Amino acid sequence: MSTAAVAPARTGKVLADLLPSSRVRDVALVLGGAALTGLAAQIAVPVPGSPVPVTGQTFAALLVGTTLGARRGVSSLALYALAGLAGVPWFAGGASGLSVSFGYVLGMILATAAVGALARRGADRSVPRMAATMLLGEAVIYLVGVPYLAYAAGMSASAAVAAGLTPFLIGDAVKAALAMGLLPTAWKLVKE
Repeated sequence: MSTAAVAPARTGKVLADLLPSSRVRDVALVLGGAALTGLAAQIAVPVPGSPVPVTGQTFAALLVGTTLGARRGVSSLALYALAGLAGVPWFAGGASGLSVSFGYVLGMILATAAVGALARRGADRSVPRMAATMLLGEAVIYLVGVPYLAYAAGMSASAAVAAGLTPFLIGDAVKAALAMGLLPTAWKLVKE
């Protein structure tokens, strides 16, 4: 029985590491990641029966994590969360402060850490691995966001799942498909 050797993807880098290294670069990337997430959150479509809208925020957060890596990605999302809590109107639909959907923001911070760590290990280099990475990131967001929604809105667990998870699955599949095509293609273009 023979086994074919599979060449491992070059790992250890995320896309942001291809830029010349400096503290200024890292600060700019963190600020840019927070701003991208805030801008994407303004793409908000209300969901009937749910206090949580469909936004571009989760896509941006996962994209920030995979392109910047865990450390810079978490810094970006933490900055996004803290600025939003302090009054910057860049949560979904121009909101700020605590809301019943703030758990999703907390989940995005953790998801960014997870997808950033996986990207550094080469998970953003192929479509199948990117699919698994995005699914894990989405799962982390929901594992924090849905229980927080149940608590903050005084909902039962099943009501929180119905209002804060089920209506978003198709949109999240579309966002994951975009990321699955975008990031592996970016790596091919830079030939790294």
